Amino acid sequence: MVDTFYDIAIAGGGLAGLTLAIQSADAGYKTLLVEKEQYPFHKVCGEYISNESAAFLQRVGMPLQKLQLPQIKSLQISNCKGKAYGFNLPLGGFGISRHTLDHALYNIALSKGVTVLTQTKIADITFNNDLFTFTTNQHGFTAKCAVGSFGKRSNLDVKWKRPFIASKTSGLNNYIGVKYHIRYPHDPTLIALHNFSNGYCGISNIEDGKTCLCYLTTAQNLQQNGNSIKQMEENVLFKNPRLQQILSTADFLYQAPLAISQVSFAQKSQVENHLLMAGDAAGLITPLCGNGMSMAMHAGKLAFNNMHLFLQGKISRSFMEQRYAAEWRKHFSSRLFTGRLVQSAFGGDTSTALFLHLISKNTWLAQKLISATHGTAF
Repeated sequence: MVDTFYDIAIAGGGLAGLTLAIQSADAGYKTLLVEKEQYPFHKVCGEYISNESAAFLQRVGMPLQKLQLPQIKSLQISNCKGKAYGFNLPLGGFGISRHTLDHALYNIALSKGVTVLTQTKIADITFNNDLFTFTTNQHGFTAKCAVGSFGKRSNLDVKWKRPFIASKTSGLNNYIGVKYHIRYPHDPTLIALHNFSNGYCGISNIEDGKTCLCYLTTAQNLQQNGNSIKQMEENVLFKNPRLQQILSTADFLYQAPLAISQVSFAQKSQVENHLLMAGDAAGLITPLCGNGMSMAMHAGKLAFNNMHLFLQGKISRSFMEQRYAAEWRKHFSSRLFTGRLVQSAFGGDTSTALFLHLISKNTWLAQKLISATHGTAF
């Protein structure tokens, strides 16, 4: 028998939702997490996490040191013709698949007493009489506080007519993402970004000697190649000889690539219908350094801190919403801006070559840009 009333209800069980649920349960709150998939499952995601998140993940119960994950210390970027440049990553990071990480956090949440409903789709979330009502395909629930962490694009975004859904096609909102797990002799201390026409591909090691290969490109690139991923890779990505080498010789561990469409980097609101939005639902960082995952977890922490104050009666709901949005912008707005700025220079024959030549000659500028896409420990 599933209870119907909660202190905190969370829509979406990605990194923001899972870590938020664990924090809420640890504080003694009756917590509900609703996820449409069944754990464990794969996600289109670059699987490098900067070390700003390491201490936080350990606090919520992830045994990172025991997992012996690859420690990533340097960055390599190649232009569309394959000329590569190397950079240090001052903060560094580690590689772990979402399949492993999300499943472990799911089990931690269960062990803490979180009610987790999987394979459950949310039809709507409404707010009346100072309470939220979650309507799902199986049950109905009410909660004092609610968080939307349902990813890049969901049926709720469409139902609520969020502005980024209605915006016209632009350079910020018409991308596709494709991901593979492969076995390939890749330096485990290195994350590589290889450019190609209108896109770039990230490659880094994860657990068990596997490598994550994930690329972002425009929907137009796919359409111009008969909507065939294989044809697009051969006609577009292969023009970078580094990508041709990897994609031609790697041992692919999926039967087919994992892909998503309609990826938008347009600005989003951090509070919607009184829900605190976290993760990609609040704003998507261009995947240049994998820091969308760190941002998601950090946003979950900010959301929890504010809901905790509200549930203790220390602040009003309106102040909680305003404070969370202000803190979110304080921590992440400049990172989003820098990510969009750097992305505008990627995926072009001339622009990428000039950009990489410039920052390779100016170490201070290169480190400044890298630091601007990373945060500090939280």
